[in-house]
Amino acid sequence: MTNLLIAVIYLVFVSLGLPDSLLGSGWPRMQADFGVPSSYAGYLSMTICFMTIISALLSAWLMRYFHTKWIVTVSILATVVGLWGFSAATRFEILFLIAVPYGLGAGAIDAAVNHYVAEHYSGAVMNFLHCFYGVGAVISPNIMALALKYARWNEGYRWTAFIQTGILVICIISLPLWKKSEGETGEETTDRAGIGETLRVPGVILTLIGFYAYCAGEATCFLWVPSYFAGTKAGLSDELIASFGSLIFGGLMFGRILSGFASDRLGDKLLIRIGIAAELAGILLVFLPVPHYLPAAIGFLVIGTGMGPVYPAIQHMAPVNFGRRYGASAIGLQMASAYVGSTFMPMVFGQLQAWCGIGIMPVYLLLFALMNIGFLEAAYKRSLRK
Repeated sequence: MTNLLIAVIYLVFVSLGLPDSLLGSGWPRMQADFGVPSSYAGYLSMTICFMTIISALLSAWLMRYFHTKWIVTVSILATVVGLWGFSAATRFEILFLIAVPYGLGAGAIDAAVNHYVAEHYSGAVMNFLHCFYGVGAVISPNIMALALKYARWNEGYRWTAFIQTGILVICIISLPLWKKSEGETGEETTDRAGIGETLRVPGVILTLIGFYAYCAGEATCFLWVPSYFAGTKAGLSDELIASFGSLIFGGLMFGRILSGFASDRLGDKLLIRIGIAAELAGILLVFLPVPHYLPAAIGFLVIGTGMGPVYPAIQHMAPVNFGRRYGASAIGLQMASAYVGSTFMPMVFGQLQAWCGIGIMPVYLLLFALMNIGFLEAAYKRSLRK
């Protein structure tokens, strides 16, 4: 039953990735239809991420009283509501209301499943789990590209909602697997520290800042990569620009496949160091002053590949670095700090590119990559001293 449960958990992470890349892929056309400035995507993304922060902070409390399976099922239902709502929106202002369930569902899924896998499974399972997030995130930009070619952006959300609804049905059918698997994987502990106590554990705050920096760069790529090509490379079609939204997600998926095979041998810390080195190499490719889009496209693919192992490795290390008692709250705090980066930094970049031009994007990404590795290395040293 454990293998069947892992398959369901992987499918849950496909559902987590599906909504994340739709806004960035569809925004150049959505912006024109709604008649709003390009920077407004940052405000909408901020609203979604703010809801995700709330659900991530509540996740440790929810896990005290509800089994992971119920948190996951209700959260997927919330994202289904969000996708259907976006597909039906006729005014830009309505999207902010729909962003509430859209964001709340994502944070609870992420924290609950990451904690469950970190406690019960190996680093390889964690990396493959996040690889399946990449599968969902790669699928949806291509769905949006097809919608822009044959219909409208609304259909991109609608077609994705059909897939998400199917995953929800599968999760409901598979609920008994969680109960049957408890004897094999172990009961989930109810002895969990609170947020205040966890923040006092050495290395936690430094890790939160490092995770914030990682997700600031990642979320900026999620939202602005298609717009980067639209603003710096001439003569590209709408559907080709939309398809560039899958570059980061394809790289993430590839990086996590590689990490899944290597994680048990290399360990989480070395994987993070190798990943950030690859990310820096990808940023240098995007820096190249070449008019053709290919070097930048390869660069963003390499950036995504380098980012691949960072997120799952940080999550997988939490129970080991900070102790099982603090694991759930540490992961919830990590998710919240990550979504703070995801919430505000794409919006900040939206304003920055309005003033300086979107060509400033590789400089912005470089700053957060250096912050990421710097604070994580400081956190390792602090944890070792503990």
